Parts: sequence; C-alpha cells; structure tokens
Amino acid sequence: MPDSIRFIDRAALERTLGWTQAIDALDAALVTGTGNTPPRTFVEVSGGQLILMPGEVGAQVGVKVVSVNPGNAARGLPRIQGVHIAFDGPTLRPVAVIDAESLTLRRTASVSALAVRRLSTTDSNSLLVFGTGPQALSHALAINAVRPLDHVVVVGRRVEAVAALVGSLQGQGLPARPGTPEDVADVDLVACCTTATEPLFDSNLLRPEATVVAVGSHEPAVREVDTNLVRRATVVVESRASALGQAGDIILAIADGVPETDAITADLHELATGRLDITPGAPRLFKSVGEAWCDVVTATAALHATASPDLR
Repeated sequence: MPDSIRFIDRAALERTLGWTQAIDALDAALVTGTGNTPPRTFVEVSGGQLILMPGEVGAQVGVKVVSVNPGNAARGLPRIQGVHIAFDGPTLRPVAVIDAESLTLRRTASVSALAVRRLSTTDSNSLLVFGTGPQALSHALAINAVRPLDHVVVVGRRVEAVAALVGSLQGQGLPARPGTPEDVADVDLVACCTTATEPLFDSNLLRPEATVVAVGSHEPAVREVDTNLVRRATVVVESRASALGQAGDIILAIADGVPETDAITADLHELATGRLDITPGAPRLFKSVGEAWCDVVTATAALHATASPDLR
C-alpha cells in the first residue's frame, strides 16, 4: 500500500474515468448487492453547513464531506464544495482524496445512465434534458454512452444558459437544439436535472414507453415529475428507505393517493438482477436522491483508472 495519500482532481478524474467504466462499476456492485449508506450528518457552522456522507460497499469505504455556504455566490465561489476521502477497507487507512464535485457529477449521471440502460427500449435515441447546469451536461453525455443519441433537446429558464449548453453538446458531437416542455412528446428519454419545486411537464404527453430520470429534487416537499407519471409508470428508486424519506416525487404522489406499492415498483438492486417486470406500453421512471455507496463505488473506479504509472 502506498505511503502517501493520493489526490485526484477534476481534470484527472474526467480524463481517466470514462462513462462506461463508471456505469459498469456501479452495475457490477448492484448485481453483487447494494452497499451500506448510514444517515447523513448535518453540522451547522458559522459560514453555513457541513454535510458528512459515509458509505461502504464490500471492502470499499469512503466518506464525502461537503460544505454549503449560501453567501459564496456573491463571492464568485461555488455554493457547494467538498472532497471525498477513500479508505482501505480492511485497515481503514485513508488512501485518496477526490474532488467531490466532479465525483458527484460522474456518480449521479452514471447511476441515471445505468437505469436508462436497463429500463429504456433498445431503440431509444432521443433525449430531452431539463436544466442547463453541469448535471444536465453530464446526463446527456452519460446517457449517450448507453443509448447513442441522434438528437438532444435542452429546456431551461434562461435563453443564454440554454444556448451555452446546446453549444457544449454540439462541441462534444451531439446534435442539440433548444426546446420547450411540450417537446417531451417527441423524445424517447427525459432527464430532469433542475432545482424545480413543481412538475416540469405534463406526463400525459410522453411517448408510451418513454423513460424519465429525475435527479434534481431530494427533499420531501419538492418534485420534478407529476403524480400521474408515478401512478402509471414502472418506478425504480435507489432504495425504498431513501425514496420514502427524501424523494418528494414519490412522497407527494403517495400523499395524492398513489399506493406505496405502486409508487415504487423496484429498487436498483432488483432492476440490476433482473427481478423486475417492466410494464409494456407504459412509461418508466427512475427517481434518484443520491446515496453515498454510489460515491464509494465511483471513487474506487476512479482510483483504478488513475493508477497507471504515468498518473501516480
């Protein structure tokens, strides 16, 4: 084991850990069995808040520590910053520190792409993404790795931000254009990557077997998709416990009268191991709130990817 603690910054992670590598690592972990995600710890400090998110998958252990400072926007700094600390499982010796923002982007979009690969029809080749931030870009790229896209539609609140994301996607070789929420009627896949508190679109417009991933909300009182979608879709979540505690999309649908057994069809482990019958002719929904075990798996994949001699 090395004596020094490695540091993996954003550039190194993005350069070495491809989307397919991250997606396959998460898929393999799910087939074996989901990891252990203890409750997050929130600590109030003078500048804002610290959040500690530990996780364990087999012999892989890690904890993500992020800071939240609402005043950083005025300083030209990110509101959320942090690191992920990777430990050697048997000894709990720290072995690496990884930039948390890039790790979270890789993890979140890779989990969504994993769900898309297993839920969507094999001929799905068009995507509408709600949102214009880093998660929106990451989701388009990750989903393209499992379902090569013929075109991407971008929907956002600010024209300038939409144009910037369209340009970024085109620069990465993906045909893209601006759109409106009604364009969900013309695509196979939808990714919701926003801070919205109310449903982003009318799910009645969706194609019969469209697949939707929703990752933006992780609070009980906010959501990105409507109750009707939860009622009629095959719904997959990371785990029932996290969804029923944090996923407003699910919690609010249950409050609207959708039985809990209908609001959640399966978790990711059941999806990955083939223990889920997807309803023909109905939409599919993956609702994510983010679980720390996914960070641990992605961090381990990053450690392996950056372990070549020229990167040590």
